Amino acid sequence: MSAGLEHFGNPNIEQRNLAEGKAAVDLGARGIITVSGVDRLAWLHSLLSQNLKNLLPGVSAEALLLDPQGHIEQVIHFLDDGETSWLVVEEAGREPLLAWLSKMIFRMKVTVADRSDDFAVIGHIGAGIPQSYVSNGVALIWQDPWPGVVTGGVRYSMARPAKWAWTESLVETSKVAAVLSEFEKAGTMAYDALRIAAHRPRQLTEVDVKALPHEFDWMSTAVHMSKGCYRGQETVAKVHNLGHPPRRLTFLHLDGSGHFLPDAGDEIFVAGEERSRGRITIAAQHYESGPIALAILSRGVPEDAALVVKSSGGDIDASQEVIVPASAGKAADIPKRNLLMGGKH
Repeated sequence: MSAGLEHFGNPNIEQRNLAEGKAAVDLGARGIITVSGVDRLAWLHSLLSQNLKNLLPGVSAEALLLDPQGHIEQVIHFLDDGETSWLVVEEAGREPLLAWLSKMIFRMKVTVADRSDDFAVIGHIGAGIPQSYVSNGVALIWQDPWPGVVTGGVRYSMARPAKWAWTESLVETSKVAAVLSEFEKAGTMAYDALRIAAHRPRQLTEVDVKALPHEFDWMSTAVHMSKGCYRGQETVAKVHNLGHPPRRLTFLHLDGSGHFLPDAGDEIFVAGEERSRGRITIAAQHYESGPIALAILSRGVPEDAALVVKSSGGDIDASQEVIVPASAGKAADIPKRNLLMGGKH
């Protein structure tokens, strides 16, 4: 298991090199779990939000493990090599996911293993790291589906984020230094800045105990709307078809005149109001766009409202670029019941 560095001295140059495919970044500690056995895809298909039953070897997927109320417990980067499924999660999710999968095996022909100490996850914009680990003839390179819409997915956003041809490659820990020496150096700060510009949510920074997939536009890449039953599916369908997510992810352009960035958790206010309406999840200095951030706001905040971030360094003016619109959800066109007709339509 590796530990990624934040930067190597000049985050702006590192961002540019990473954006141009010249640099690669060690993304730091991740949980890497394998599931092997003939029942693996059908079993994981039944547990997770994505259609995995017929996933072809080498094809990437993103999936969510939800709680019974539809809240996000795990965001999973998923790849199958024809014999083994590889699941990459945040380091904090490694032990909980291992324990839960082991508990759910019952009579299924699957074997779950922890491979976190054997590999590092290397991020790159482009085709992936040529020296990626090959398993059963498949290079273990996860291709991020964001900001596209996968089969069975639904995208709420109409925004056009920065290009994001992102890949995450599994590299044996013993070979990481040699692999990275063939690229320009980039730290995790460069990754974060480019991810923010691409409107790309991440579990580590954006997800809290109340998080629903709809709030982050994860319905586009991590949820299949017509697959079979899985835990939390009822809430996913109900919010999408009949309601609206209570919060929404937004991109913020920040006023840089104060020469400081807000911290994660800093509260956000509509200009002129005294009630907090959201919080910063992550902020960065982008090499082209200047200070930017992702934030989670109450759905009721007008999309064109001028915002103020209350930070320890002072107030920061912010303007929105909508990721998830306030209108997200309520996709079913259900006519109202005519009570004068006894409830019949």
